[in-house]
Order: sequence, then structure tokens, then C-alpha cells
Amino acid sequence: MKLEEIGNQIYTCLQEEPGIGYSNSGLIGRGGGVVIDTFWDLAHTRELLAQYARVTPKPAGRVVNTHHNGDHCWGNQLFPEAEIIGHRLCAENFGAETPGLLEMIKSADLSEQPALATFAKSLAAWDFAGVELVPPTTLFDDRMTLDLEGTQVELVHVGPAHTESDVIVHLPEERVLFAGDVVFRLCTPVGWIGSFAQWIDALDQILALDPEVVVPGHGPLCGAEGPREMKAYLRHVLAESEHFFERGLTALEAAGRIDLGPFEKWHEPERLVFNVERAYREFRGDPVDTPIDPIPMIADLHALRSERWPDR
Repeated sequence: MKLEEIGNQIYTCLQEEPGIGYSNSGLIGRGGGVVIDTFWDLAHTRELLAQYARVTPKPAGRVVNTHHNGDHCWGNQLFPEAEIIGHRLCAENFGAETPGLLEMIKSADLSEQPALATFAKSLAAWDFAGVELVPPTTLFDDRMTLDLEGTQVELVHVGPAHTESDVIVHLPEERVLFAGDVVFRLCTPVGWIGSFAQWIDALDQILALDPEVVVPGHGPLCGAEGPREMKAYLRHVLAESEHFFERGLTALEAAGRIDLGPFEKWHEPERLVFNVERAYREFRGDPVDTPIDPIPMIADLHALRSERWPDR
């Protein structure tokens, strides 16, 4: 966990460890303080608080959740005095994931289910015991502006891209932007609700704001190259997926054949099969909010990694 100052009293706390759940957070240390995203469990969020205590005398008075996935908001309860802000759909979907289910997977006997056993192993660094879901209570629809002693902070809903509740946090004068999971940096993205076109549009909205520093939801800091590379990845996967869909291959078969080029070096390349399945959903004409069953996807992720990247 690394604290970096990226502007005057503007910080980010980065978790650059590859793997599931290692998200990033931000802190604006003006006007009572605003934290952008908490972490997936209480232990990591307590460490986050300790990092921010190095540069601010007291906990922030506001927390903004960029979306409802647990790795960006399950530490909310450790900010008991804070106003918690998020998109209306963030609050509505807050219970879609439950810490109890993940704890159950971690402790289950999965010796005869290798895919789930691998997934459980990836959760080893996280302890979901004691997590209580504390959703945002200050809600907005399209955008919201915070005035922090003269510093303007723009909250803009750009979803559905990664999820339906995606929000970016923009400081226009400082040219700093917290992108949440609209941007994954040097690690393979996963999208739940929305279309490729909507995600690309969200990335275009980020680029139009001309930020100098972009804090991605996962991975290291970047500038405009981060959202540009994400666009290139999505366009490449969409085009390749259409080719194999027309030939009648399954999403897993297509993912086994797609040449990722430079994107193969990104962390967790096996997530490709998830993105191919998302493209297939569009080609079939399914609604973009059709739920994706995670259990078969975990099996396909395990199969693809075993086949293509067994040593990674």
C-alpha cells in the first residue's frame, strides 16, 4: 500500500499488488476532507486510514463511492461520522454482493472443485469477517459538485460501463481525475453491466476532460495513456469476439484463440473470457443488464488460465 501526493493536498493510496480486490483510493485533504473509495475488508481499510492519518489530522468528513462493488466500498463502516455519497444505483445495488458468501467460499471444502478452489485461494489476503454493508445515503443521478473551500470537485455518472453506478471524480483546476473501475491500468478489466460502446463512451468522456493525472480503479497511476489503452483493449476484444462468434465458437473457445498482442502482458489475462462473453451477450441481442452468473465464469477463467497461462 503506497501513499502518493498527486496535487496540493490531493493524495492517492495505491494497492499495486496483482490479483483480485487490490483497488485504489483517493483523498482530498481540503474542506473537511473527502475520501474516494474504501477497501474490500476492514484490515486493509484500517491500513488505509493509517496512511491518510499521515497527512490529515482527522478522518475525512465525506466518502465518495465510485460504484457498488465491494472492493471499493466495504470499508465504509470505518468512517462512522462521514457523509457517504454515491450514485443512486450504487445504493440500490449495494447488497448485490455479500461478504458472508465470500467467507463461506474461503472456508469450504473445495477439493473436488478446482476452479472454485483457485478462486478461494485468490481471496486468502482478505478477511471479510465483521464487514457491515454501509451504503451511500447522499445520492445523485447525473452529477454533483462539491465545494471544498473553493476547490471544485465534480462527481459525474458515466455508467453503465463497468457497472451501472460508475462515477468519476474530477478536479478540473488540478487536472486530477479518479476513474474508479472505468479504467483498469495494466490489468485486464471486467465489466458487469453495460455495453462495449457505453464503456468506450465513458473513456471518451474522461479523455475530453484532459486530465494530467488519472487514478485508475486498479493498477498504477497514469495519464491519458491509461484510458486510451483501455479503449484499444475493448475495441480489439470486441472485433476479435465478433469474428469467432460468427464462426460459431463458444466464448471460451474464442478466448483460447484471440491474440492479445501487447495486452497479454497485463495482469490476469484470463479475464479475457469474461469480456468475450460480454461481447457475445451483445451479439445475441441480450439486454446489457442481463445478469452474468459468476460460477460458470469462474470455471471458464480457471480453464483458460490453465490452458494459456499455466505459469502466471
